[in-house]
Amino acid sequence: MGTYFVRTAGMLTLLALAGPGAVTAQTPTGAIEGTITDATTGQPLHQVSVTVEGTALSALTNLTTGRYSLTNVPAGDHTVKVVIIGYVTQEREVTVTAGQTTVADFALQISEINLDELVATGVAGEVQRRRGWSYMGTTCCGFSGGRVGFNTESYAHIDENDFKLVSASPLSTFSIDVDRASYTNVRRFIQDGTRPPIDAVRIEEMVNYFPYDWGDIAGEHPFAVTTEVTQAPWKREHRLVRIGLHAPSVDIRHLPPSNLVFLLDVSGSMDSPDKLPLLKSAFALLVDQLRPQDRVAIVVYAGAAGLVLPSTPGNQQDRILGALEQLRAGGSTAGGEGLQLAYETAREHYIDGGNNRIILATDGDFNVGPSSDGEMVRLIEKERESGVFLTVLGFGTGNLKDSKMEQIADHGNGNFHYVDGLLEARKVLVEEMGGTLLTLAKDVKLQIEFNPARVEGYRLIGYENRLLADEDFNDDTKDAGELGAGHTVTALYEVVPADAGVPRVVDELRYQPRANDPPPSEFEDEMLYVKVRYKDPDGEKSMVLGQAVADRSGMPSTDFRFATAVAGFGMLLRESPYAGTFTLDDVVKLAERGKGDDPRGYRGEFIRLVEATRDLGLLKVETDGGMK
Repeated sequence: MGTYFVRTAGMLTLLALAGPGAVTAQTPTGAIEGTITDATTGQPLHQVSVTVEGTALSALTNLTTGRYSLTNVPAGDHTVKVVIIGYVTQEREVTVTAGQTTVADFALQISEINLDELVATGVAGEVQRRRGWSYMGTTCCGFSGGRVGFNTESYAHIDENDFKLVSASPLSTFSIDVDRASYTNVRRFIQDGTRPPIDAVRIEEMVNYFPYDWGDIAGEHPFAVTTEVTQAPWKREHRLVRIGLHAPSVDIRHLPPSNLVFLLDVSGSMDSPDKLPLLKSAFALLVDQLRPQDRVAIVVYAGAAGLVLPSTPGNQQDRILGALEQLRAGGSTAGGEGLQLAYETAREHYIDGGNNRIILATDGDFNVGPSSDGEMVRLIEKERESGVFLTVLGFGTGNLKDSKMEQIADHGNGNFHYVDGLLEARKVLVEEMGGTLLTLAKDVKLQIEFNPARVEGYRLIGYENRLLADEDFNDDTKDAGELGAGHTVTALYEVVPADAGVPRVVDELRYQPRANDPPPSEFEDEMLYVKVRYKDPDGEKSMVLGQAVADRSGMPSTDFRFATAVAGFGMLLRESPYAGTFTLDDVVKLAERGKGDDPRGYRGEFIRLVEATRDLGLLKVETDGGMK
C-alpha cells in the first residue's frame, strides 16, 4: 500500500493507494529483453515504448541499437506492448520464468494513415508532412500512440536579431541562457522525420547544449570569461566573436545538502509512454544519486494538488522510488495550486546554505487555476524571493507548452530542459547534476560595448528572448539568468568591420559621431569591451568584471569551430537571411573539424542529425510546382 495527501478546500486528506501489478519481496521475477527494428529496412528503432500490460513496468529502446530491457518482471504469462508514433502497435504474449531472461524481439510495420483524414488547424503557413501527421504553423493536428487527435504544441514567436549600427547602438545587453531544451526538442523532430517549427529553434540553447573545454578558473569570481575572434564562415568579410563564461564543475560528493521537491504533473495529458513512464524512469536516475544529507518530497497535481511523499532523507531510496512507481495519470491540470504547495513544502524544510530547489516535470499543460503566462510569471516571481530555485523538465509530444515552461524556469531562477529519452535524462540529472542543482551565480548579465573606430555594425546570434535594455545592466532589481556548477555559456556576435557596410539597417545618423572618427589612442586596438554583472546565489548586490577584446582575428579553436557549426545549423533551420550561401554540407564539414575528442559522443550525434536533415530533404520547401 502507498499513501498520499490530497489538498481540497485548504485541507489535506490521507488516501491509500495500491499500485496494480506491484511486486513484493516474495514475488519471483525474471527479465524480458530484445531488439525492436523496422520490418522493412531492418534498422533498429530508438525511443520505442515497451510496456508490460497490467504492471507499471516500462522501458524505451536506446538510441543506437534499438535494444530494451525490463527487469523485475513477475514470473508468468504477460502481454508486452510496443508503441512508437508512425508504426503499427504490436502486442505479444511472453512467458517469464523466475531467475531467467526471456528474449522478445519485435519488427514493426509503418502505419498507414491517410493524411486526408486529418484536419489541420492553426496559423496559415507551409505544411510539412511526416509519418501520419500534418504540421501547420504553431498548432496542428496529429496522432499519438495510434490515435488521431489534436496537436497543441506551442512556441513563442521569435524575431531574429538584425544588424545594429554601432553609431546608433554602441551597447548590446542581454541575460545569459543555460537552457538546453531547444536542442533536444529539435532533435526529436528531426529523428521523427519532420522539420522543427521555426520558433522551436533557439540558437543559443542549441549552441549551449554542448560542453566546451575552457580551461582552469582562477580569481575572485566564481566563473571566468574567455573570448575568441575569427572569420565568419557564412560571410568572409565579417568577423565572428565568441564570448564564453565557464564555471567550475563540482564533484557530486561535495555538493551542499539538497532540499528537493519533485513537482510532477500526473494529469490526463501525461498518459503517454513518452511522458509519465519516462518521467518516473528519469527521476529514478536522480534518486540513485542522493546522499543521506539530501531530502526529497514529491508533490503531484492533476484535478488537485497533493503531497505524495513528505520530505524524506535521500538514503531512503526504496521509499522514494516506491512513491514514484505508484503514480498514475488522470484528471485536469491544477498547475498553479501544485506550484504553491511545492513552494510551501520547500520552505518548510529549507536548508540554510543548501540547495533548495523545486524540479517541475510536465508537458506544460496548465489549464486549471492560474493558467495565463502572466499569472504564472507573477506567482513564480513572488515565490522565488524565498531562496528556492526552480528547474523545469519538459516531457512528451503533442501538447508541449514550450513557451510557458521556458517562462516559468526563467522567472523562477532556474533552467529548462526537454527530456526526449533516458539518455537525455541521464545527461541532465546524472552527468550534469551539479549544474542542474547547484547555482554559483544568479542574475548574470552581459553588456558589450563596441568600438566605433573598429566596428561599423554587429548582430547577436540568438538570445532574442533574453535581450535587456541597456539601463537594466546596472539595475539590481532586474532578473537575469543563473549559472550553475560546470555550466558553460557561449554567445556569438557577427561583427562588421569599420567601412565594410552593414546590411539591412537604418540610414546613417546625421548628428552622431561618424564611425571613421579617430578613437582615443589608448583604445585603438580594441574591438569591443565585455562586462559581466552577477550576484551570489543568496546575495542582493551585484558584482562586475570586464575585459577588452583586441581587434585581431585568428585561427578558431576546435570548440569555436563546433559552436559555429551549431549556430549555422540553427540559422538554416530558422531560414535566416544572414546564412547567405551556407549549406548543410558546410555545417557538416565545420562540425567534423570541431569534433575533437568527443568522449560522450554528443558532437558525433549532432553531425548525424545534420546529415539526416540533409538526406531527408527537411529544409526543402513545398511549392505548387513541387519541391524547391
